[in-house]
Amino acid sequence: MPSANLDLVRSIFADWERGDFSSAEWADAEIEFVIAGGPDPASGTGVARMAENFAGLLSAWGDVRVEVEEYRELDAERVFVLLSWSGRGKTSGIELAQVPWKPANLFHLHDGKVTRLVLYWDRERAFADLGLAPEAGTADPPG
Repeated sequence: MPSANLDLVRSIFADWERGDFSSAEWADAEIEFVIAGGPDPASGTGVARMAENFAGLLSAWGDVRVEVEEYRELDAERVFVLLSWSGRGKTSGIELAQVPWKPANLFHLHDGKVTRLVLYWDRERAFADLGLAPEAGTADPPG
C-alpha cells in the first residue's frame, strides 16, 4: 500500500508529466534544492531559489515533460524516482530523448512537504551516493 509520501511524489509527477512545473505547494518553505551534475550544477535553499534553479534548468528547452520509469520508497522519509525527460532545444532543436542521460530524483519528505529535492543528471551517481545497486529497492511502477 502506497504511503502518503509516495502519493505526494506521484502528485508532483502528475503535473510534471503534463509539462506543468508551476506549482511548489508541495515544497517546504525552506526546501533544499540540488542539481547534482549536468552542465550547470546548483544548490540553494527556499522556494524562490528552487524556482530560479528550475527556470534556469528549463529555459533552454521547449515542451519539457518527464516520464516516470519507477518509484522507490527508500525509507519513511525518502522517495527515489527513476525517470526520463522529453523536450526540444529552443535554439538547437535537439530532442532531449536523443541526449544520452538517465536522470533520477531524490525527494526527502517530512510532515507532508518536500524538505530536500536532489535532481541527479546521472542515475549511476545517484545509486552510488545512496549506496544502492540499480536493482535494489522496492520498485513501484507508475500509476
